[in-house]
Amino acid sequence: MESELIINTKNNQVSIALLEEKRLVELNSEPKDKSFNVGDVYLGRVRKLMPGLNAAFVDIGHDKDAFLHYLDLGPQLQSLVKYTRNVSTGKQTESSLNNFKLEPDINKNGKINQVLKPKQWVVVQIAKEPISTKGPRLSSELSIAGRFVVLVPFSDTVSVSQKIKGAEERNRLKRLAISIKPKNFGVILRTVATGKKVAEIDRDIQDLVKKWDALFTQIKTAKPPHRLLGELDRTSTILRDMLNPNFNNIHINDETLADDIKGFIRNISPEQEKIVKLYRGKKPIFEAYSVDKQIKSLFGKTVNMPGGSYLVIEHTEAMHVVDVNSGGRKSNQNLSQEEQALKVNMNAAREIARQLRLRDMGGIIIVDFIDMHRSENRKELYHFLKGELKKDRTKTNALPPTKFGLIQITRQRVRPEMNIKTLEKCPTCDGTGEMKASILLIDDIENVLTYCIKEQNEKKLKLKVHPYVHAYVTKGWFSSIKKSWNKKLGQKIEVLADNSYHLMEFRLFRNNDEEIKI
Repeated sequence: MESELIINTKNNQVSIALLEEKRLVELNSEPKDKSFNVGDVYLGRVRKLMPGLNAAFVDIGHDKDAFLHYLDLGPQLQSLVKYTRNVSTGKQTESSLNNFKLEPDINKNGKINQVLKPKQWVVVQIAKEPISTKGPRLSSELSIAGRFVVLVPFSDTVSVSQKIKGAEERNRLKRLAISIKPKNFGVILRTVATGKKVAEIDRDIQDLVKKWDALFTQIKTAKPPHRLLGELDRTSTILRDMLNPNFNNIHINDETLADDIKGFIRNISPEQEKIVKLYRGKKPIFEAYSVDKQIKSLFGKTVNMPGGSYLVIEHTEAMHVVDVNSGGRKSNQNLSQEEQALKVNMNAAREIARQLRLRDMGGIIIVDFIDMHRSENRKELYHFLKGELKKDRTKTNALPPTKFGLIQITRQRVRPEMNIKTLEKCPTCDGTGEMKASILLIDDIENVLTYCIKEQNEKKLKLKVHPYVHAYVTKGWFSSIKKSWNKKLGQKIEVLADNSYHLMEFRLFRNNDEEIKI
């Protein structure tokens, strides 16, 4: 499967479109200098303990205090607190954990006020970005993600991604990681580590250790709230997690960003550096690669599919609801009603999986597929949908159909949903749902005519209006309106009809057809 990234930099905003086989499947947009990304590590201060929630509110510099639940503290909280205190006071003089004595794990069923206290300094990591009126959600179980591995301080555990199925490869990677990992650091081997040699994985671990060294340096002088370690921007994160031989192009319209991405790819996959291409076309980059058109067709309430079937997507505070409709689909004489329903549902399942990634929908999603009577068809649809959801990097789970034919999907929510308005502003009402009283239109035209003739000394004016307005002022009983203008203004006004104008629109032109800007 061929993949492309189209990166649009505009007005200090970076928009990233991921295309698979020319189809838009992911869209991300963020400011260049965005803070509070998932993975960012902060030195925070405990603002308030909430024993009833078994959680704490922590000040990390956001407008809203961040939320830290007891279950997100991590078993090695005491080791992290001790390390932070020793570094800030000068007792810990090296970033390495080789000589650091780990503290006992905290009680899994403990209480927040047993391990934290108000005003205490604590190192935390963003687990979920601020959404709506909620501040960030935090974890104190730190992890530093690389290309092939994730480094976990204050742990000795080595684990392998569940997506790596072969027992022999899993054992090889585990033995390899145990032999090269730093002391008191755990390692999680990612899916892309499959088949990699010891030198490549060791290089990745050393790069992550350097990040830990940088965090150590920051802690020595930092005071809360302070960001200690920033996660990669969304572009680099996508490349780190998804870059593979199927990536054939990365188009960017910003030279500085193109150089940065080339440098990043040079470190993680030097042979693919040449796929980064600077876009120099005259059209906007999203228009040139048909991204804008796909956005307009995919982000509305209704999403059309081949053959006339369509999805209706509704968003509520509690969940998202998707309804599958066959629409005006032409019946295939060779297929029964049940087979037709299965075919539409299969197409819908593929599109729904795509929509979840595209809109970054999180939480609970309820899908109402077209009813099917045969249990084997419902089972086939369910397994097909699960297969499509596996393409999603975000943790997603689907339950079997209920007796009402509904399929429930849960998708991890870590950042705000991508929401793009596809409805354009009405030129007549200017998006208010109301338009200026039509009875005032003639007065407005007369005032503009008076200004142009009396104040700007314009001669031989042409007035262009909607055909209805043209008929109103030039024909029948109301033709006296045009005559009154001619008399009041001392010159003849030529009134012309233009079908392209909306009802309340009018423009003035000189005799040489040059428009007069008012």
